[in-house]
Amino acid sequence: MQKFLIILFFLFINSSYAISEENNYFLSLKKDKVYVRYGPGKNYPIKYIYKKKFLPIKVIDKKDNFRRIIDHKKNSGWIHRIMLRKLNSLVVLEEKIVFSKNTKFSKPLAKLEKGRLVIIKECKLNWCRIQTGDYIGWINTKNVWGI
Repeated sequence: MQKFLIILFFLFINSSYAISEENNYFLSLKKDKVYVRYGPGKNYPIKYIYKKKFLPIKVIDKKDNFRRIIDHKKNSGWIHRIMLRKLNSLVVLEEKIVFSKNTKFSKPLAKLEKGRLVIIKECKLNWCRIQTGDYIGWINTKNVWGI
């Protein structure tokens, strides 16, 4: 009986872990002005305001029409789901070089500063084809936030 309870306990822990991992996914901000609240409802006070359209955020929980999020600076709060979209974007967490192809041996096109927001066009293995300003090229996905 004791072995059965131990096995049941471990199965419960593993299944609850898997369920919580399914809630962790990336979205982007839909508007230039998005309110982040202390709780999952419009009656909760505003914690801070995002002013960066397309900023990637990670959804870590949901309740009704609100999503609990965390950003690349570890700020967290609740956002109404209508202010979020599936557009893929990322934030560069360290200086990066944009290359013409998905290899570091191709022609360098531009240098991205830490904190730069870019739009993802496609990804292959450890590389993503991105657009930022007038540049379209490939960056390595090491030390980025949003994928």
